[in-house]
Amino acid sequence: MPATPPPALRPYLTARHELQWEEADAFAAEYIAPRAARMEAAPGRVERKVADLMATRGWFAVTVPTAFGGLAAGHVAKTVLIHRIARVSAAAAAILQATLIPVGALLHFATHEQKGHWLPQVADGSLLLSIAVTEPTAGGHIGGIETTAEHAGNHWVINGSKVHIGNSQLAGAHLVLARTAKASVRTSQALTAFMVESNRHGLSVADHRPGLGLHGFSAGRLDLDHVRVPADNVVGEIGQGLSVAQSSSILYGRPNLAAISLGIHEAVVATTTARLKARPRYRGALSELPVLRDRIGDMEARLRAGRILAYQSVHLLDQGLSCDADLINAKYLGHQWAMQSAQDAMELHGAQALDRDYVLQRLWRDIQHTYPPAGTGEIQRIRLADAAFGDDHIQWSELLAADTVRASPDPPRVTIPPRWREAPLAGPPASTIHQSKS
Repeated sequence: MPATPPPALRPYLTARHELQWEEADAFAAEYIAPRAARMEAAPGRVERKVADLMATRGWFAVTVPTAFGGLAAGHVAKTVLIHRIARVSAAAAAILQATLIPVGALLHFATHEQKGHWLPQVADGSLLLSIAVTEPTAGGHIGGIETTAEHAGNHWVINGSKVHIGNSQLAGAHLVLARTAKASVRTSQALTAFMVESNRHGLSVADHRPGLGLHGFSAGRLDLDHVRVPADNVVGEIGQGLSVAQSSSILYGRPNLAAISLGIHEAVVATTTARLKARPRYRGALSELPVLRDRIGDMEARLRAGRILAYQSVHLLDQGLSCDADLINAKYLGHQWAMQSAQDAMELHGAQALDRDYVLQRLWRDIQHTYPPAGTGEIQRIRLADAAFGDDHIQWSELLAADTVRASPDPPRVTIPPRWREAPLAGPPASTIHQSKS
């Protein structure tokens, strides 16, 4: 049944957010819950109906300004939608979050004309997007990207392959990161982002192959064989691709994954407490045994802390405050805590947890998918150490304040401040979920 937001989130939620909370819960109960078992039973099938239903509600444009047909609701609203849907199906939430990442890239780096072309299609539900960064050899290491784009008159010719691309089967266009400079050029100036329509000659999408979890969600491979795209499809400046990818990963990929982890975490705790209350033991129930209540208390503590981290970080982002490290921390600890609770739940359920048709097995498999995208735990800890030592990295939350983007239909093109121009940029991989990559 739909639940009202807990009191601890009141500082971060407006009346509009609470309405979106109710709407997302009702949507998940009516449309996603009945499909969840079917999605799990048919991992080889990509779920399209749920994507269509979310698109008709404009949720893929939740952060897009109204000037381009979007909801202009901000990052807290985005988190509400992903979180509440993930409670019922992390795969459905992954479909939503994977398109929101390239949408963020367009918001921050595209020209007004590009936004006017792409974003209204996202807003009216006629177009889903993916972000294509991860590669077969380089993985999420952006500096190792081998896909190339060569200038040919008014076009660019792109060659290469991308893997773990979220919504690969659903997207009508892909934001592709390619190398546009020689290998000797530093990564911060060597890559460029391109919008590549899925019907471009030479672009092929591999058949869907189900992963460990997130059944119904596609995270597949793209191959680009001399794909020609017009110069107008360049997003941002030539050589600015690393900034496009990293900013999208930090401002969208990480909080999106924190929201998915949170949704899974809530479902894990709810499933486990319901099981223990219903299971008889010693003239009572398992839930009355102190040794088990101790384990549940630990799970509840992690859940409450993860919930606050997820919402506090995006609240700061909506306020235009510097919060890159908070977004990183929400993703890192959100996954870690949910993973630990899922493992505890497996143990508390005993053999019941091993039943293929039992929901807990799906939750345990799904949470594995929020670790590698948008930077593994090791990457997150390195970035948090940078913050502890005061290293001068670009603060994307400060540079690309969300409220400024929403307030203006045509914000200025992004200019890197002098103090950050030579700062080390190589870092967390950009997103698709499982790229999320983000």
